[in-house]
Amino acid sequence: MNVVYFDGVCNLCNSAVNFLIDRDKKKRLSFASLQSEAGVAILRKQGLPTDTYDSFLFLKGDQLYTKSDAVLEVVRILGSGWQLLYIFKVIPRTLRDPLYTWVAARRYRWFGKRAECRLPTPELRARFL
Repeated sequence: MNVVYFDGVCNLCNSAVNFLIDRDKKKRLSFASLQSEAGVAILRKQGLPTDTYDSFLFLKGDQLYTKSDAVLEVVRILGSGWQLLYIFKVIPRTLRDPLYTWVAARRYRWFGKRAECRLPTPELRARFL
């Protein structure tokens, strides 16, 4: 199972989820907000805080990816040319993650925040945990 865990109140994160849903033609990705039961469970299992959401997570099988590694693994699965972005994996994580962290720290200010987590439409409900 491939699960993208995202900050459900972050407008940038919700836009990213919409982007992924639109491009995941083979429906290989499932989604869960970090604030959901499934999200809190994965955070606890990994020993991560359950009240701050500074990274989206990507669970691919039994392997959990965070920050820039999560982004790169997700585009790798998307196909349709998006996997070409995986070339950025050659850049050391010590250089990629600070950029990810910088954007994540400013995402609410730049893109805004919702009052509550997104609710999937009935046709998308099966792809959300």
